[in-house]
Amino acid sequence: MQFGALFLGDPPVSRVVELAKKAEDLGFDYVWLADSQMLWQECWVTFALMAQATERIKIGPCVTNPVTRDWSVLASLLATLDEVSGGRMVCGIGRGDSAVRTIGQRPATVAEFEESIGVIKGLVAGNKVDRNGTELDMPWWDGRDMEMWGAGYGPRVLDVVGRICDGFILQLADPDILEWILPLVHSGVAAAGRNAEDVATMISGPAYITDEEGRAHANAQLRWFAGSVANHVADMIATHGEDQFPSELTDFMRGRPKYDYQHHGKVGNPQTEYIPDEVNERFCVIGTPDEHIAKLRDLQERGADAYTIYFIHDNIEATMEAYGEHVIPALR
Repeated sequence: MQFGALFLGDPPVSRVVELAKKAEDLGFDYVWLADSQMLWQECWVTFALMAQATERIKIGPCVTNPVTRDWSVLASLLATLDEVSGGRMVCGIGRGDSAVRTIGQRPATVAEFEESIGVIKGLVAGNKVDRNGTELDMPWWDGRDMEMWGAGYGPRVLDVVGRICDGFILQLADPDILEWILPLVHSGVAAAGRNAEDVATMISGPAYITDEEGRAHANAQLRWFAGSVANHVADMIATHGEDQFPSELTDFMRGRPKYDYQHHGKVGNPQTEYIPDEVNERFCVIGTPDEHIAKLRDLQERGADAYTIYFIHDNIEATMEAYGEHVIPALR
């Protein structure tokens, strides 16, 4: 299993760069930043500084979107930063959530999502691509096949991810939901004539190292996460109906209040107080290093190839160090 560390672009930038270097030193494979221009500092500027401060770790957005960033601009950013980092850039992409909702826009359609991935991957690979009848090309770039990870939950998005992406991002750490959702990705894989191993699976979500005495505090620190997952579940239910999804993914939605994106990704989000600890602990990884190892082994046995930790809580360094010392070596 590979491991990633995700940070928010809260100032100062130097702190984020310092954490990226620490993740590399502790054996993480990826370091990711959220791309949401109204809520956090500009990730693409920070990537350049992270690339200069590190040597081995892969770097990328988790996730960007095809609404707030023109597709050709995304391709140019990725290619430029790939040169700066010595070939270490990767890209996670979704239809758009907080980045688009905080400016009054809507997520990309599934068709736009699919087309944008083709354009971005093609340009970064050094190919000429067509968009709206115009041939696009980056003659200054030699091209490289870059890892493109697609994020989503709904069946149409997962079909796209399985057909054209290099990896699938599932934003929660629930083994039962992973087991339910992976066949939807693999149906797209099969439709494209690919092999299941062509598309890696990455679980993403918060992890918190604690003993039993600190468990209630850990749950309070991470409750914001299930509330953010609920936004995506609400969209899926509105499109497909609740009966299309397992109860583990829908039951907790009852009693969900209106969501304010100004609190998105923030510890203590008041719109997430309805989340029970049982749901919180299914979606996150909480407990001693041994408990983390056991849950991640379960996820690995059900198809997870990587785990990216959202370091959005008050115990960042201690959790990172416990992973570097205990968890990562046990699952390598």
